Amino acid sequence: MIFVWCFLVIAAPFTFAQTHHILSQREQAEVMDLWLEERIQTLLPQLMDRAGIDLWVVISREYNEDPVIRTFLPATWHAARRRTMLLMFKPAGGQEVEALAVARYDVGKSFQKAWDPESQPDQWKQLTDLIVARKPQKIGVNISDDFGHADGLTSTEHELLLQYLPKSFHSKITSAQDLAVGWLETRTPSEMATYRQIQSIAHQIIQEGLSEQVITPGVTTTEDVVWWYRERIKELKLDTWFHPSVDIQRADPNNEEQNRSFAVRAESQVIQPGDLLHMDFGISYLRLMTDTQQLAYVLKPGETAVPDFLNEALKVGNRLQDILTSQFVTGRTGNQILLETRKQMEVEGIRGSIYSHPMGYHGHASGPTIGMWDNQGDTPGAGDYPLYPHTVYTIELNALVHVPEWGKDIRILLEEGAYFDGERVTYLNGRQKEWLTIPRARQYLGN
Repeated sequence: MIFVWCFLVIAAPFTFAQTHHILSQREQAEVMDLWLEERIQTLLPQLMDRAGIDLWVVISREYNEDPVIRTFLPATWHAARRRTMLLMFKPAGGQEVEALAVARYDVGKSFQKAWDPESQPDQWKQLTDLIVARKPQKIGVNISDDFGHADGLTSTEHELLLQYLPKSFHSKITSAQDLAVGWLETRTPSEMATYRQIQSIAHQIIQEGLSEQVITPGVTTTEDVVWWYRERIKELKLDTWFHPSVDIQRADPNNEEQNRSFAVRAESQVIQPGDLLHMDFGISYLRLMTDTQQLAYVLKPGETAVPDFLNEALKVGNRLQDILTSQFVTGRTGNQILLETRKQMEVEGIRGSIYSHPMGYHGHASGPTIGMWDNQGDTPGAGDYPLYPHTVYTIELNALVHVPEWGKDIRILLEEGAYFDGERVTYLNGRQKEWLTIPRARQYLGN
């Protein structure tokens, strides 16, 4: 019995737990709160100076949260409490931001309670008294035409603010769009030290799902794999910010997946040998998101490797990634990056589409939009926003490649998280440059 038990331990498959350490809920909360305090102390002063706003007000009522206020709440808060008002003030020449909570409670460690309902029952009066006392030059509020994440001040809260604030201060009110977007998009060194690990976890789950551990050709459907991903995420105590998808391209002339509009979800199909699988998947961990698309090939009987024509097609997709990332230049807008990328695509005869976006606290985050799947021209507003250093993007695109062996085009769809440091783009955890195979190729097994 002892011999058998030892053998089983040694022969056990390499498990997910052996490759990635996922923090407990308590540990995650501690990390998120540490990161938040660091951001408020070191990042927020810079961003307020850059935006030219010396006082920022963020207001939300419980369960109708401004997207920005969610990123200021401590990890143990899942929503604002009653009406929560945050006031951030950076006096001219100052190095620190005064962070106050006009609420019944402290909000985390940084936002100190600045309202006593017993002495001043009117919360709005307390807020506006604090604003007036600080004599700000610019009062930033979260209203925006271009970014939904920066447009979280509701009509009611806006009207009440104007009603209570002295009219002499109304001209000081301005959109905090650039400040809000800067806060959401900018990553700190501490966050970036961990982001690669988060992307690596996502990659591992993807590879596990696109393997013989999950897929039995001729039996397993694409919808089976989708729901396996959902269950696996929960098993690992992670979250997702969107429902995954898995679709199939195959040699069958009746299969026109390469032409399907992204507005239409692919129908579930049984996975067969010779299929190309494409999946779209993202996790949420430590308040940071991933968004990844990768590809797999189901080996036919007798095949031990992916056909050369598919390897060549993947190279076209990788080349398109290189073209896109080469156009990342600080200060260049999303529309300009798209335009220059498409110029080079035309020179090299590459057909396809670019639809990259920022990533961080949200999967589809604020920052420069670089094309959209249904618009390969300028995106007014979000596409006009400039590229800043220390930001994260999904390098998301597809290349259409004609495959004579199938007598039609195939679509190489790729998406990988990447970091822009101001000078260059670095993938968070590398990018797919080889096909995943189902089953995994075993070189010691031959015909």
